[in-house]
Amino acid sequence: MHMKKTTVLFVSLFILLTVGVSGVVAQVIQPSGKTIGSDKQGNVICQVRVNGIDIGYKLIGSGEPLVMIAGTGNTMDRWPQELIEALSKTYQLIIMDNRGMGYTTGNDVPFTYKLFADDVIGLLNALKVEKTHVLGFSLGSAITQKLLLEYPQRFNKAIIYATSIDGSSVAAAMKGKIQNIPQTVLRQIEATIQWKTPLEKLPFITNQVMLIVGTSDAIVGIESSKTLASAISGAWLVQFKNGTHGLMSEAPTEFARIVLTFLDINETVKVK
Repeated sequence: MHMKKTTVLFVSLFILLTVGVSGVVAQVIQPSGKTIGSDKQGNVICQVRVNGIDIGYKLIGSGEPLVMIAGTGNTMDRWPQELIEALSKTYQLIIMDNRGMGYTTGNDVPFTYKLFADDVIGLLNALKVEKTHVLGFSLGSAITQKLLLEYPQRFNKAIIYATSIDGSSVAAAMKGKIQNIPQTVLRQIEATIQWKTPLEKLPFITNQVMLIVGTSDAIVGIESSKTLASAISGAWLVQFKNGTHGLMSEAPTEFARIVLTFLDINETVKVK
């Protein structure tokens, strides 16, 4: 009888501990700030005061966090719905508008990539997210580079999509393709002109990194992704043949598949 009670107590304690552990792993990020609306899919849009501005963001899905940083002139709506649905089945997405875009306000502080990176960190702090994966597109890809150089301890894996190591050529290509450029986008382009990847610092990046680029990307080209992949230890380089700067919209299923594959694999081999 005593042994039976002990066994029941042990099993109950094991179940309690198991639930507690899984609860930590699958902890859902709680929104911070105020609710200001919802998108077409019914996802709540929030806004929180960070770094002197109000940052608009959405939390979608459940699982480990994955922050997604948009490109020049883009808002949260730029991410394809098919991609969002695929990623949010496994990860809790933190999708934000960059300063001055969409639901995020701006101010008179000059735009720099350090400022953009600090906005991301400010949002993560507000949401009490200590560590997350990150996916950055175009402007967001250079912000991701800056985050890995300035705040590597805050990130697990990083996906750098459609990136550049020299913003001046990218800015020139964008100005030739965008008509009637809004003031905020002009400010983003001015910040891009100043961007140069500190190549000498890349070998110090220890995060697991994947570079994604379309071979027909006329905005950033493919050489920057190749340079980064060769300089960052263990980096993946994925080139989609005939893909353009809008690769994620051209092949959302395949794009999501490679992102999920990369995030799911532990490619660091423990030497015995």
